[in-house]
Amino acid sequence: MGLFRENGGSGEVSPFYRPQWLVAIGFLTVILIGTGLFLMPFSVASGAKPLSFSEALFTAATSACVTGLMVIDIGTRLSVAGQCVLLALVQICGIGLMAATTFLLVIFGRRLSLQSEFAVMDAIGSKGVYGVRGLVCWVIGITLFFELAGTSVLLPCYLHPMCPELPPMSFRRAVFYAFFHAVSAFCNAGVSLHSNGLAYFMDDPVYLGVIGTLVLLGSLGFLVLFNLVTIKFWRKNLLERGALSMHSKVVLSATAVLVLFSAATFLWAEWNHALAAMPPGHRWYGALFHAVSSRTAGFSALDMASTTEFSRHITAFMMLVGGSPGSSAGGIKTTTLVVLAMTVISMCRNNPNTVIFSRTIPQSIVREAIVIVLLALTTIFVAYGLLLFTEASAGDTHGGRLLFETVAAASTAGMSTNQTEMLSAAGRCIIICCMYIGRIGPLAIAFMIGSGDDYQRGRIVYPDGEIVVG
Repeated sequence: MGLFRENGGSGEVSPFYRPQWLVAIGFLTVILIGTGLFLMPFSVASGAKPLSFSEALFTAATSACVTGLMVIDIGTRLSVAGQCVLLALVQICGIGLMAATTFLLVIFGRRLSLQSEFAVMDAIGSKGVYGVRGLVCWVIGITLFFELAGTSVLLPCYLHPMCPELPPMSFRRAVFYAFFHAVSAFCNAGVSLHSNGLAYFMDDPVYLGVIGTLVLLGSLGFLVLFNLVTIKFWRKNLLERGALSMHSKVVLSATAVLVLFSAATFLWAEWNHALAAMPPGHRWYGALFHAVSSRTAGFSALDMASTTEFSRHITAFMMLVGGSPGSSAGGIKTTTLVVLAMTVISMCRNNPNTVIFSRTIPQSIVREAIVIVLLALTTIFVAYGLLLFTEASAGDTHGGRLLFETVAAASTAGMSTNQTEMLSAAGRCIIICCMYIGRIGPLAIAFMIGSGDDYQRGRIVYPDGEIVVG
């Protein structure tokens, strides 16, 4: 039997077996399991204070949602076993809960129904890639390849650090730190074992370059990576060589524009502020790293609390956009922004169709993009209002930083102004809900719109009505 059941042979899928419910329940289950493991004594470092329930729940939620916001110092509060639990949550949910579930079904020899196969491939962002078995094996393989490659390059940075303030490490500990940060980077989690983020490596272009590259590759999505590695550039025959798909063109173009724009504005705004302590020749890669990391991962080599309001404003917008479909990054996604922008341009030109790269975008995709953006903005608006109420009661009324934290949580980007640790218990619950909705919301919407509702199936048809807007 597949993952979907029918009601009484009528052919209708039970609501609790629809993909969006499976994803929501699956992520919630992982979060609860992680919370229980963090509460165990083996997860706490020797001599450290045990985690409270709220701290364990927040740590599990931010790990499963690959957000990176933290209320504890995981380098000192968690033992090696606890850090491994956190890394496992990041790895499983970073790849994608549905991909991991499918992988388990494959190795146990179970077959998915045809409807389930389409659901899983839609969740990953890829269709027709040699079936679910080949897709999942490729996803697992390419993930491990990049993570192990990143580990091998990061290892010398820990064995022979450029920063004298970084404590010396044994080879085994250096391997663990390198692997931990490589996984966290490729999964766009932004979780660091260093209490000061990546400030130790601000003057190490190799370390920041590797982390930034892993973050960027992880944010592109598996479909784009698959398209890139399958193009045979050495072939003279265009048909045998292959070409970039339209999806890859949109993702790569939007990513390049957003990264360059963010880096240029951050460099201009922080030249004499947050970047002033760096040599002039090093400031450009500091700004470039911020542009790459802040958009999807949340790794910070600078103190965001010391940046200007303008920089935080631009960073919040980049976090809201996030990465691309099929990746472990959050946000509304780059393709969603492009579809909305081109829809507005088409409407201004009195063109009823949304056109990108000389291709007409289906109305179902336009509708999906609009719903995803509205859900994201509504989540941020409601959560920010609740935080203003709860934190004002707790004596914290710094609205600008609370808005920044809300956007970081809802977009699962994880960049912080050091406000998360000071949140009240109610405020932490609000941030957890933001991370959870931000993680499963866009995927659930894609499932609901793509599955075909009663209205779309033609079971219920209402007469046209007129209404004035604008």
